[in-house]
Amino acid sequence: MANKPLHTPLVLPTLSVEDEAALTDLYVRGTPQNTLRAYERDLIYITAWREAVFGTALLWPEDETVALRFILDHARDLAEAAPDDSARIAAGALIRQGLRKSLTCPAPATLDRRIASWRAFHRMKNLASPFDAPLIRQARAKARRAAARPHTPKSQNPITREVLEAMLATCNYSLRDLRDKAVLMLGWASGGRRRSEITGLMRADISLKEFDEKGLIWIQLLNTKTTAKGTTPKLVLKGRAARALALWIEAGAITDGPLFRPITKSDDALERGLAPDAIRQIIKRRLTLAGYPDDFASPHGLRSGFLTQAALNGAPIQAAMRLSLHRSMAQAQRYYDDVDIAENPATDLLD
Repeated sequence: MANKPLHTPLVLPTLSVEDEAALTDLYVRGTPQNTLRAYERDLIYITAWREAVFGTALLWPEDETVALRFILDHARDLAEAAPDDSARIAAGALIRQGLRKSLTCPAPATLDRRIASWRAFHRMKNLASPFDAPLIRQARAKARRAAARPHTPKSQNPITREVLEAMLATCNYSLRDLRDKAVLMLGWASGGRRRSEITGLMRADISLKEFDEKGLIWIQLLNTKTTAKGTTPKLVLKGRAARALALWIEAGAITDGPLFRPITKSDDALERGLAPDAIRQIIKRRLTLAGYPDDFASPHGLRSGFLTQAALNGAPIQAAMRLSLHRSMAQAQRYYDDVDIAENPATDLLD
């Protein structure tokens, strides 16, 4: 993906064709892969929406009336609109193309992301974005407030230490068990890693130089959702988590290539890496074996569980964020607030 050109090449009249290509390549190489994938999806959606509504391709720069129409069409529940409503007809076309799931009002975050992508495309072309106009900015703010929804956790429950211990207890000494144990302990103890971060790890990203002497394993993530390529700080594993990872590397004979791999029925490790959804399956299976409902927690439960446990143990939020790599204090604070409110002395005033 890193070498894949964007579908919206830069257009700067003062640059040569070679310079335009070089600048486009620079944008691609300097943008996280997850962001590039989001740009690709959003550009496909926006292009299809404009075709469905206006019957024409995108314009650069885009007209303000089109930008306003995009906000209005995505700021209401179209299931309640009349069958001949143009916005509903366009939404139906997007659903048939597999670009939209339903006629219900999209989440404000989804609308914000698509607008952010559209604005980014204008910046790439050195053009002013229609979404910066005062009327459009105000309409966007009103749409966000009108469609505001209660915060929904990404995982039904956090995987706290108690839950994690029960899951780890289901792991024995088969290669699959050693892998699952290493996945869970690394994913939790290194700060609550995301699925893509766990499955994206390569053996070269793991340093065992200080393991024999100090019991430490250093992890170098290429990039994360909140850090850019080359700026992600090294993370550390120690104690049981480090020993579990070292044992998996030794037992699986992982000398290079992907760190975590599929296991065959004969208990052998394949050469290819795990798909991100494999983390969901591992968690689901271990929860079931531990006596929990299989939907008790999702992969994000590793992340929320780490922060929840940090709050329960009284660890400073800044220390937890150094491992979780949260960029927003407000996001990390949510997990601390859920714990702190029960321990707040003010809740005991009546007693």
